[in-house]
Amino acid sequence: MRDHGGNLDAAIAAFGGTGWIDLSTGINRVAYPLPPVPLRAWTDLPTRTDLAQLTDAARRAYGASGAVVPLAGAQQAIQLIPRLSRPGKARVLSPTYNEHATALTAAGWQVTPVDSLDALSGADLAVVVNPNNPTGQRFSPAALLAVRARVGGLIVDESFADPTPELSLASHTGPAGLWVLRSFGKFYGLAGLRLGFALGAEAEVATLADLAGPWPVCGAAVTVGCVALADRAWQAATTARLAEDALRLDGLAPWPLVGGSTLFRLYDTRDAGAAQIALARHRVWSRIFPWSQRWIRLGLPAPQDWAQVAQALKAAA
Repeated sequence: MRDHGGNLDAAIAAFGGTGWIDLSTGINRVAYPLPPVPLRAWTDLPTRTDLAQLTDAARRAYGASGAVVPLAGAQQAIQLIPRLSRPGKARVLSPTYNEHATALTAAGWQVTPVDSLDALSGADLAVVVNPNNPTGQRFSPAALLAVRARVGGLIVDESFADPTPELSLASHTGPAGLWVLRSFGKFYGLAGLRLGFALGAEAEVATLADLAGPWPVCGAAVTVGCVALADRAWQAATTARLAEDALRLDGLAPWPLVGGSTLFRLYDTRDAGAAQIALARHRVWSRIFPWSQRWIRLGLPAPQDWAQVAQALKAAA
């Protein structure tokens, strides 16, 4: 079984009850307000024109200089890119979420977790999540471009980068061997829409698009994505609110902050398992990790959930 957040059904099965708040992911809990979706988005397959409009919206929003392909979340890119070339030695900057290593291993790559950018050198394919999940560690574009010069190929997963666009390598995409992955669902709070993007060299992106198939996203994703990606006012307001909410959560947490981003926070609890159980007794679900007995990750609550979360954190102290 894969280890990941968003497994609220496991919490309900273990602890029962109703009224749960799922903070086990880094998904914005104040979703983008859905625009009207035309009937044909549900009844017809997306046209090439539809997909081109979505691609252009993403290119403008992310400042991409290379090619862009819309996909069923960044997860689809994670699973497909390892299949585009002959397997070799892959190195993944760790700890991070396990989907990259899982997909690489399934595609026949020899995967080694490493703990520094320097240790990525010499890999046939290197993976860096920036900002990293769950630690929140950040790397400058200059540092990552230096890594690119020392590896065969580089995947930079920017699924949590929307609030920190200065970190993005999107404007450097175009040359072969550099991939940038973007998630739509996390920042816009619409993970169920299953929308993401891969940015890279034109020929490599074309190969990925062929592998993804002619309709990689649904018509509703096209409509919502085009509107939301162009909404600069909502993006700015959300970035500011997330920063304020992150500080608010830090003030309530009874544990020291050890990392995170403005989409999730990481705390040192001394006993993560006990902390998760204490929160679950108040119907707040969290994320702990099989490789750490101390760290717990919490997403940011929705406005209506702060009181329940505050009570749970007080009880977990």
